[in-house]
Amino acid sequence: MKKTTKNILKTSAIIGSSVGALYLAIGSFLYYFTLTEQGLETPFIAKIASGKPKKPDEERVRVDNLKRDGIKWFDEMPKESLVIKSTNFDKILHANLILPEKESNIFVFVIHGYTSSPRGMGVYVKHYHEMGYNVLTPSLNGHAESESSRITMGWKDRLDVIDWINFVIENYPDCKIVLHGESMGSATTMMATGENLPDNVKVAVADCGFTSVWDIFDNKIRNNFKMPTFPFLNSMNTVNKICSGFDFRKASSIEQLKKSKTPTIFIHGDKDTFVPYEMLDKNFEACAANDKEKVTIEGSPHARNSVVNPELYWSSVDNFITKYL
Repeated sequence: MKKTTKNILKTSAIIGSSVGALYLAIGSFLYYFTLTEQGLETPFIAKIASGKPKKPDEERVRVDNLKRDGIKWFDEMPKESLVIKSTNFDKILHANLILPEKESNIFVFVIHGYTSSPRGMGVYVKHYHEMGYNVLTPSLNGHAESESSRITMGWKDRLDVIDWINFVIENYPDCKIVLHGESMGSATTMMATGENLPDNVKVAVADCGFTSVWDIFDNKIRNNFKMPTFPFLNSMNTVNKICSGFDFRKASSIEQLKKSKTPTIFIHGDKDTFVPYEMLDKNFEACAANDKEKVTIEGSPHARNSVVNPELYWSSVDNFITKYL
């Protein structure tokens, strides 16, 4: 009897170890191809991450050409390369700074999205440059010039942005700061506004941001890949906690917005399926700021709001932010 019990326990331990190993293997696979710079360089993953429709029509071509024009403009502009030491993590932070023709005390932080880069935000940088503002474009974790290879979906990036805020204030004490993020950059912006920001941060623009890291990955896994949340997202979250030190559920734009005092304009395209359009209302309703506004760009897919309807987009943004500048 004792031998039988011993065999059962041994078999159970082997099965448990095998299941545990498989669980971590699944999580490691998903983590690598989703949240590391090397994994995103895989062509198949890059195509999925782009959020682009499979069959671009004439309107899509027009919109993408405008985005490319913005990139070309950004590449040709003179820029200062800035580096500072992170106060929260053992790394150096990188950003570009484009100065206006006339001196200004207004600094706009243009914060890029998932798989994008500062140059990918050329359309936004160009607009603010033409408005006569200083424009700072940080490289988020796992992107562009970042020294980190691990993508943190805005959660750790929010603290890096605060380091940049403090850097600008130290060098320009009378500055006024605008935070403008797109997609993951929007989540970064919303998450940052939940912190105790200096009074120099006057206003924020949140363009097509997700409600939480858990929510956006849950949506992708269930709707794009037709897989259940468990064990796939759970195992990925476990590996992320080991590798990047935070829980997807706690990395929440909504929970941060509940603490926000920063006036914020929320923008989303009603044809956005990559970051679902319904997240607009959830973020907007969570925001505790006294002044907030939301704008829907009809017919716009993900991260194309400023070029699908630039008139509505920029009139809404400019009218909102100039109240605080």
